[in-house]
Amino acid sequence: MPPAKKRPRSYDSAKIRAAVLAQFGHVRDGVRALPPEALDGPTRLGSWTVRDLAAHLAWMVDSVPQLLAMTEGGKDRLALLDWPFVTADAAERIDSHTRGIDASDLSGLYARVADDYERAVGDAADERLLPVSFGAMTLADFLVTRTVELVVHTDDLNAATGAGIPYDRGALAACTRLLADALASKAPGGAVEVRVPPYAVVQCVEGPRHTRGTPPNVVETDPLTWIRLATGRAEWTEELDEARVSASGERADLAEFLPLMG
Repeated sequence: MPPAKKRPRSYDSAKIRAAVLAQFGHVRDGVRALPPEALDGPTRLGSWTVRDLAAHLAWMVDSVPQLLAMTEGGKDRLALLDWPFVTADAAERIDSHTRGIDASDLSGLYARVADDYERAVGDAADERLLPVSFGAMTLADFLVTRTVELVVHTDDLNAATGAGIPYDRGALAACTRLLADALASKAPGGAVEVRVPPYAVVQCVEGPRHTRGTPPNVVETDPLTWIRLATGRAEWTEELDEARVSASGERADLAEFLPLMG
């Protein structure tokens, strides 16, 4: 796993805490509005149904109060920029846990999770170490990962149901930035400028670093397309062909670095 070469980006903790709750609220409203038969429909996540996906989303937020209730994490720290690269190793465990969630009353489950989250994070310190599966993460860092989980799986829900669940601006921004920074960590360098307006600009890929004027190698796309590319929901060549990604310059090909997480 390549180490991050730059100083990690800072996030406003209060805004991230609020963004997690806001995005979960959007998901809750969207799930409640689904007709019962839609919950048994398929998703693009293997054999998961919409109900499985909805249960997983609840768990992603419920994990915060659950971890806060545990003994503080140990010395093996997991940096925020390393998190995207380790999640694939837990796919089997995540699938098993998700299928074990009682999702017979999603409305009740979502209400309980939202209440537990608000109570748990209310006065919890940002530096509190949580014993996550991959190592200890600060609460502040772990909450940023929750924006990724919520935004990515909101997109999965929308793809499966056409529900049109909205994206909280703060959650979408944090998700976009973390995945952009993860690319810069995986492919350090300054030869390519990746722009995801209005949220992120990073330089990456080995080669001559550009310092003035228009960069010779530029990739630009919108936040949701970038998130889909970074998580394997979209293919680089297809997004280029459909003009959802623009890439100029001989080094502006990110296919070998994607996806960042599955």
